[in-house]
Amino acid sequence: MFYGWVVVAIAALVVLLSAGARSAPGVFLLPMQADLGVPRATLSLAASLGLIMFGLGGPISGALMDRFGPRRVTVAGLLVITASFAGSSFVQSIWQLHVMWGVLSGLGTGIVGSVLGATIANRWFVQRRGLVMGVFGAASSAGQLIFLPILTAMVGALGWRESAAIIGGLALIALPLVAMFLRDRPSDVGVAPLGLQPGMAAPSVRPEAGVMRHALRSRHFWLLAVTFFVCGATSNGLIGMHFIAYCTEAGLTATYAAGMLALMGVFNFVGTIASGWLTDRYDPRALLGLYYSFRGVSLFLLLFIPPGVGLVAFAVLFGLDYIATVPPTTALVADKFGRGNVGTVYGWIFFAHMMGAALAAWLGGVARDSLGSYGVAFVVAAILSVAAAALTPGLTRPARVAAST
Repeated sequence: MFYGWVVVAIAALVVLLSAGARSAPGVFLLPMQADLGVPRATLSLAASLGLIMFGLGGPISGALMDRFGPRRVTVAGLLVITASFAGSSFVQSIWQLHVMWGVLSGLGTGIVGSVLGATIANRWFVQRRGLVMGVFGAASSAGQLIFLPILTAMVGALGWRESAAIIGGLALIALPLVAMFLRDRPSDVGVAPLGLQPGMAAPSVRPEAGVMRHALRSRHFWLLAVTFFVCGATSNGLIGMHFIAYCTEAGLTATYAAGMLALMGVFNFVGTIASGWLTDRYDPRALLGLYYSFRGVSLFLLLFIPPGVGLVAFAVLFGLDYIATVPPTTALVADKFGRGNVGTVYGWIFFAHMMGAALAAWLGGVARDSLGSYGVAFVVAAILSVAAAALTPGLTRPARVAAST
């Protein structure tokens, strides 16, 4: 068996854990508010800080992985997750919440959950890159699918502090698996990247000096960053942070709302795998335009769906599209800037994604406190999604070599 699939399996497990940890703020929001006695906007700001640090973890880990390899960087990230979530269980003040729940948890999950998949896909695979990125997207969906209902039940039975400590313990358990089985590159185990044909040079995994200076002068980079900003704002930021609170205020239970998010995770699993398969076969620019248009329609329709069973349709539609944007976005980065630069360049594009998520998470709470509902936030998110779709035809795409498609 090609050892790259073992590497994918271990890394996907880490991504799953990171996604589960990142889903915790949406579950903990109301219990933390009751426990700490602070306004929702304050908690939203702490969560936004975590999202910013999660995004900043992208370029940090991307540059470190390009230089030192994924294994050591992933071990370091898991250690930070362990410390941050264990420490979060003891917070008593706002500044402690910002440090543990915001800075450290965001940085730790960002280090292991942002560019790890893109780095591995482009180091180990000449063929099946899109499919592998779909697997990592599905792992992120599975993290949401598995952790949301479990965390909701745990918070009800044990409390949010104990639940945070358990997440830290899971990160600690994952450390030995990463240390033993994750490898940095195919040559470490004496194999070539999957799909490399005889006589074909292996794709370079060495980063180019000054690649970001080149990227920052490229319209391609900024279009990807802006559209991915919208992706983060409308998914992780607004829906990921506020959907449970939105449903609870509509008269539904937190358990039911978490079940709807888990259903999104199920269909996100399907949608992201399918997106990876499609990215290997069709123009990623067209796929991105379709995905963002579809997202705008589903967010707009949410305003007209009565609470209850009707939310199932929204969960299915939005779930299919939740992070389906990841495979085509990473493919466009690799094709334009080179596979050896994916960690660095995609890391900064991912930072834009999480800046959008952070801004939407905070402003969603501000809009709710100021206006008494989330309606305006959903309308703005729908408009931004359609605008992102309109930007995708401006992307350029170099022709791929036959072996990579």
